[in-house]
Amino acid sequence: MFWYEAVFTQALEKVKLAMTTQNAAGIEWDAGNWHKCQKHGVSIREIETVFHHGMIEFPDHAHSENEDRFISIGKGHEGRCVFVVFTLRHRDGQTFIRPISARYMHQKEITAYEKALAKIEKRRGS
Repeated sequence: MFWYEAVFTQALEKVKLAMTTQNAAGIEWDAGNWHKCQKHGVSIREIETVFHHGMIEFPDHAHSENEDRFISIGKGHEGRCVFVVFTLRHRDGQTFIRPISARYMHQKEITAYEKALAKIEKRRGS
């Protein structure tokens, strides 16, 4: 079993569609995360689209030693599947999404994502 199959299977058990981010005040960008996120060719617009539209997100326990990290997967504005790692920052009583890294998903990941999404939609009666 590949890592993403286990992650997507786990996500189905604890799936939350846009729950963590739906109440966020905005997305926090600066030179540090902007450059890292674009390193893999994913534009800021693509990343922001993932957060503003339907997605699957879940905790990234394996990489949450210093801060809580999350993984968000969804489609960008061009329709490509995007994998985003992010954290939440709290400032002045508001919560902001801070992307840490982003990349386009590989075909095997896309297949697993689409299967997971179909199961979610079936459960929701969509």
